[in-house]
Amino acid sequence: MGKRRRAAERPKRRPAVLGGMIAVVVVGAGFGLYALYGGGASADEATTLSDHKKTGPPSALEVKTVTTRFLTAWQGGRIAEAAAVTDDAPAATALLTGYTKEARLMGVTLTAGKPTGAKVPFSVKANLAYRGVSKPMAYGSSLTVVRRASDGAALVDWRPGVVHPELKDGDKLVTGESGTPPVKALDRTGAEVTAAKYPSLGTVLDGLREKYGKTAGGKAGVELRVVRGKASEKAGLSDKTLAELSEGTPGTVKTTLDPELQAAAEQQVAKRKQASVVALRASTGEILAVANSGHGFNIAFQGSLAPGSTMKVITSSLLIEKGLAGADKKHPCPKTFSFGGWKFHNDDDFEIKNGTFKASFARSCNTAFISQAKKLKNDDLTKQAQQVFGLSMNNWSVGVPTLDGSVPVQSAAQMAASLIGQGGVRMNPLNMASVAATVKTGTFHQPYLVAPSVDHRTLATASRTMSAKTLGQLRELMNFTAAYGTAAEAMSGLGPDFGAKTGSAEVDNQKKPNGWFTAYRGDLASAGVVQAGGHGGDTAGPIVATLLKTGG
Repeated sequence: MGKRRRAAERPKRRPAVLGGMIAVVVVGAGFGLYALYGGGASADEATTLSDHKKTGPPSALEVKTVTTRFLTAWQGGRIAEAAAVTDDAPAATALLTGYTKEARLMGVTLTAGKPTGAKVPFSVKANLAYRGVSKPMAYGSSLTVVRRASDGAALVDWRPGVVHPELKDGDKLVTGESGTPPVKALDRTGAEVTAAKYPSLGTVLDGLREKYGKTAGGKAGVELRVVRGKASEKAGLSDKTLAELSEGTPGTVKTTLDPELQAAAEQQVAKRKQASVVALRASTGEILAVANSGHGFNIAFQGSLAPGSTMKVITSSLLIEKGLAGADKKHPCPKTFSFGGWKFHNDDDFEIKNGTFKASFARSCNTAFISQAKKLKNDDLTKQAQQVFGLSMNNWSVGVPTLDGSVPVQSAAQMAASLIGQGGVRMNPLNMASVAATVKTGTFHQPYLVAPSVDHRTLATASRTMSAKTLGQLRELMNFTAAYGTAAEAMSGLGPDFGAKTGSAEVDNQKKPNGWFTAYRGDLASAGVVQAGGHGGDTAGPIVATLLKTGG
C-alpha cells in the first residue's frame, strides 16, 4: 500500500448545536469580548472573527470595544496600538505622538460618555507642562466608529478633531513661547473688546493678533495653541490659543467697532441659525459691527456665497450705463426667458406687463436682467464690479482676513446667471454692505476695521465712479424698493433717506434659499445673510433694519 498522511486528531467533545447554529458561551459579554480582543489581537482580528466580511453599521458591541481599545491605548501612551485601531494609522500616530512631544500634554485621562449610534463623546483631562510650569486642562471631544470597506473591520474614523475639536486637517497642537504676542483690542470709544462680551468677535480677535501682535508693543507668553496647516490657512483660519501657561503682555490695537451697534448685531444674529451681518460708515468704510450666529468661522468677512438678487444692484448700474435700462423706462419682465441653453424663471413665474425697470428691480424680476445678457460682453459684469465697486481684485486690506468678492468672467448661461447673483459670483455681507455704501456715497471706500494710519498700509480703490445720471437712477431704484418693493416691510419707518435690495440665492441640495438683504440709511450701510432662511426680506431684512435703526 502506498503511504497515506494521517489526519490530525480532532477533539472528541463537540459543540452544542441549537436550532442548527453552533452556540459559543461567553461569560460576561462586555468583559469577555474585551478580554478576547485585548489580549494582543490586532484591530483586524478584533472585528473579523467570523469567516465572512461584516457589512452594515458597526454594532453597539463593536462601538464599545473599539472605543475602549482606542482610549485605553491612548491614555496608556501606547501610540502604535491606539493608531492601529483607526482607519488612518500614520496620521493618527503623528498627531498622537505630537500630543505629548509638541503639545506637552501629560497624564492624560480619557472617559467615554454615552454613545449615540456609532458616535461616542469622551472627556479629556491632562496636565499641560512646560519648563517646570504646569496647568491642568480639560475639554470634550468625540469619535465615530466606522466599518472599513475592504475587510469589514470596525475602526475609529480618524480625523484631527478626535484629539481636539479645534483641529482640522494639517493642524497640530504646540506648547511653547507664542510666536505672536497677545493684543488688547479696543472699540472706537476706547473700551476693551473681548470674545466673552461679543462672542462673534473670537475669529476677529485671532486675526488682529496675527496681523498686529508683533508690532503693537506686546510681549509673548507661553501657551498651548493650534498651529494651522496649509488647508486651514487657505480657508482663512488663524492660529488659535487654547490655554496660557504664562501670560504675555498684550499690545493695544484700536478698532473702528461701535459698541452699541456691535451689541445689537450680536443680539440679532443670535435669533437665527446661520445668520451673519456687517454694518459700515458709508462715507469712510469704517466697519462698525460684524456678527455671526456660528462663531467658528467668520462668514460675514470670509464667506463665499452666491448673493442672489442683491447682485442686481451692480448689474443695474451696468445696464443703466450701457443704455439697456432706465429707472422709468419700459422694460420686459416675462415669466421665463431662455439664454445659453437654460430657461430662467421668476419667483412663482410672475410677470410684469408693460412695467418699468424700476418696477422689475423693486419686485426682483430675474428675466428683466437675463433678457439683456445677449447685449453684454462676457467680461462686462466683472469689469463693473472691479472698476466701480472695488470688488473681485483680492486687494482689500481690512486689518483681518477677508474675501473681497468674486465675479469671474463667464459665458453663455453662466454669464446670464451671474447677472442675478448666481453662477460663479460669490460674496459675503462685508462685500454687499460695501456695495450699498458705494451707492449711497457714489464712491467706493474700502471697508476697514483698523485705521490705515496704524500700520501705514494702503487701502484699495476703484478706478472710476458712476456718472451722476447713473448714480441718481440707481439710488432711485433702491429707494423705491425700500419704500414700496420687496424690502418695504423690513425698512418700514426708516425713510426717506434710505435704499435697499433683497435677494434669495438658490443652493444645491438645500431646501430653502439663502436670504440676503443690503441697505443704507443716512451714512450707515449694512448687509446680512441668513443661510437656508428663505426670502431675504423676511429673514436678513429685519436684522439689517435693526442695525440701521440703532445706528441712526
